Amino acid sequence: MKGARMLAAILRWLTCLLIATSASAADLSGISSTEATGGLKQALVDGSSAAVSLLGRTDGFLGNPKVKIPLPPALQRVESALRFAGMKQQADELVVAMNRAAEAAVPEAKTLLVDAVRKMTVKDAHGILTGGDTAATEYFRRATQAQLTQRFLPIVKKATDRVGLAEQYNSLASTGLQLGLVRQEQATIESYVTQKALDGLYFMIGEQERGFRTNPLGASSDIVKRVFGAMR
Repeated sequence: MKGARMLAAILRWLTCLLIATSASAADLSGISSTEATGGLKQALVDGSSAAVSLLGRTDGFLGNPKVKIPLPPALQRVESALRFAGMKQQADELVVAMNRAAEAAVPEAKTLLVDAVRKMTVKDAHGILTGGDTAATEYFRRATQAQLTQRFLPIVKKATDRVGLAEQYNSLASTGLQLGLVRQEQATIESYVTQKALDGLYFMIGEQERGFRTNPLGASSDIVKRVFGAMR
């Protein structure tokens, strides 16, 4: 009964949204409660999986200027001096290592993102259906960020520990943190890269979400096309 009530509630919200956006009666009658829920969940699974696939591969971060991870701000401020002092190679190696670390960590997200869809409540579904262009992405961030941080950190640390400049940065940043010159999330290379990797992941999920909201006919799933096509 609880599952049936949830499906009925989601359908009522979807119906209200369709009416508010001048959807036709024919559109409404052609979508069942199961389809409404299935379309929403399939869109979230498809979008998050696509984001993971785009980022969790060679050059997923390094080759994409929208999400490429730069040197931490503290090193950016002295980057010219580093390169002038003959440390250009080390700086370049660190940038590559950071982005490769993010690419290696992102595939860990897929299971948790799919699990977040499975655990979605009626309230969550309502917020996503009636929210803005990135309401689903914001839900994913709330539901997964803490766990993904813990999963990403050891993978990122293993990849960046091999770079000498990363160790030097961690030593300097630790002092900077005590002096209030460096923020907590930038206190180590691994924490900085982990945060940037998560930011990149949620950014790409947001791109996917905007895509199926604005162009549902471009979705890979027929049920997503039907549900989000009716909402336009």
